[in-house]
Amino acid sequence: MLRSRIAVSGSTGLIGAALVRSLRADGHEVVRLVRRPAATGDEVEWDPERQYVDAAGLVGCDAVVHLAGAGVGDHRWTEEYKRRIRDSRVLGTAAIAEAVASLDTPPKVLLSGSAIGYYGDTGDRAVDESAPPGQGFLPSVCVEWEEATAPAEEAGIRTVHARTGLVVARGGGAWGRLFPLFKAGLGGRLGNGRQYWSFIALHDHVAAMRHILDTESLSGPVNLTGPAPVTNGQVTAAMGRVLHRPTLFTAPAPALRIALGEFAGDVLGSQRVLPGRLLDSDFAFAFPDIDAAIRAALR
Repeated sequence: MLRSRIAVSGSTGLIGAALVRSLRADGHEVVRLVRRPAATGDEVEWDPERQYVDAAGLVGCDAVVHLAGAGVGDHRWTEEYKRRIRDSRVLGTAAIAEAVASLDTPPKVLLSGSAIGYYGDTGDRAVDESAPPGQGFLPSVCVEWEEATAPAEEAGIRTVHARTGLVVARGGGAWGRLFPLFKAGLGGRLGNGRQYWSFIALHDHVAAMRHILDTESLSGPVNLTGPAPVTNGQVTAAMGRVLHRPTLFTAPAPALRIALGEFAGDVLGSQRVLPGRLLDSDFAFAFPDIDAAIRAALR
């Protein structure tokens, strides 16, 4: 991509912050969407709950990357927090899609976050972007989340739904919580350990987003997962190998259900998701296997 002006929501999150660093390092102008009055020239005010975006701040943007949303694993899933998970994604996405569609010269591409939660529990069955949505809370949220980009698509903007897997990183997300446990020798498998985890190194996730921005043939759903999903038991063994720590502890399924409530069903669920469209578009993973992804996170 030539030097561009790119707007990013969720720019303080794990993935958003890494993307902003990568874009700026290559000379791109990044405009960050913030939930307060803009204080500098590189900020644009928005409020997803009120579905407000200062669309004037998006004028001249070549691309918009929308990554904001309440953390799925940040709190116990009360009915109130489930509403927050849903509304932060659906209302925020609708607001951004409507804002970019309203511009006289809209951006060429809207890269909007989604998740492999779309597919539900796939067991041992490998799925790619052609698979239908699963059943349950997260699949239903993902369906609404992706449908909320409709105004941008109807305005002729190339729209991509980035269905993100488990990002291997120290600085946040689910893996950010695993590293301290395993370093302390307290890590172990969750449940029976046979559930598949579709992981992706943070470096590869950022590279994949940039690849999507540059690849005009990509639109619709794109799985941002590594090419070789592994089971939770294999993740546990890999963490032990790389960190040189024992992995004797286990978290039994009943205990997880007591501790996590409804969210435990997703922790114990199996998602074997393949990045079909990334591979078909000649994207090259720098850290395709689990050991390499863990080592990359430790650098």
